[in-house]
Amino acid sequence: MELFQYPYMQRALIAALVIGLAAPALGIYLVQRRLTLIGDGIGHVALTGVGAGLLLNRSPVLVAVIVATIGAVTIEVVRSRGRTSGDLALALLFYGGIAGGVLLVGLSDATSANLNAYLFGSLTTISPADLTTIAVLGAAILVAMIALRPALFAVSHDEEYARVSGLPVRTLNLLIAVTTAVTVTIAMRAVGVLLISALMVVPVAAAQQVTRGFRGTMTAAMALGFFAAGSGVWVAATADTAPGASVVLVAIASFLVVAVTGGIWRALRRRVTPSSVPAPEPHEVVLR
Repeated sequence: MELFQYPYMQRALIAALVIGLAAPALGIYLVQRRLTLIGDGIGHVALTGVGAGLLLNRSPVLVAVIVATIGAVTIEVVRSRGRTSGDLALALLFYGGIAGGVLLVGLSDATSANLNAYLFGSLTTISPADLTTIAVLGAAILVAMIALRPALFAVSHDEEYARVSGLPVRTLNLLIAVTTAVTVTIAMRAVGVLLISALMVVPVAAAQQVTRGFRGTMTAAMALGFFAAGSGVWVAATADTAPGASVVLVAIASFLVVAVTGGIWRALRRRVTPSSVPAPEPHEVVLR
């Protein structure tokens, strides 16, 4: 714990905790919409923004926010108009994004270390300005996801019902797309573009094993994401491992523990349900 006396480790921990809360809060809507891989696709597009920023000698994070937002809006427009399947649009984002990113990074003067910092995260290099950006945008994502929960759930569950109910379906869909792009971008320095999707999905999958109802699942997923982020940074500090990978592995381990524990609990409950108890013998009727 002595490492957390240093400011750079304190910044790393705070940034990870913010993202650990924000990522599952958004991820539950992506899971509901069956778009669990969209984080990976937008992450690859964000990599193109990083390459463009390095090539143009501009802020890679700022350029990545712009490029990732454009990519997220594009895929949402394509998906809503039905001109091609969501899977095909995601595949185009995957391959085109990472190819463009690698090409632009190669044309710039950046080294492989610069690229790895965005691919796999580099929590210990987060500056005070980076932390401020992560905290402000992360808080905005949390507020939006929680305040608009009924409307976002309706859109994610059944767009036609939401449209008939008078909800602004297109605006809400674009909001989810843009917040996904922002979440991926602010998480680049923490867990990396190749791992952020796991932090969006795995806590939600774990929460679904033991909760009922959307609100309970969302709360449990945020708690698990917070735990995974804090524990992952602690593991990285004590074992000298990569922080981003440590956070994701702790999240996966939490999923396994919750899934196994939940399975055992459900099995025990089935053994003691009333249906398994033999019916009592009928009372004898005594005739007088």
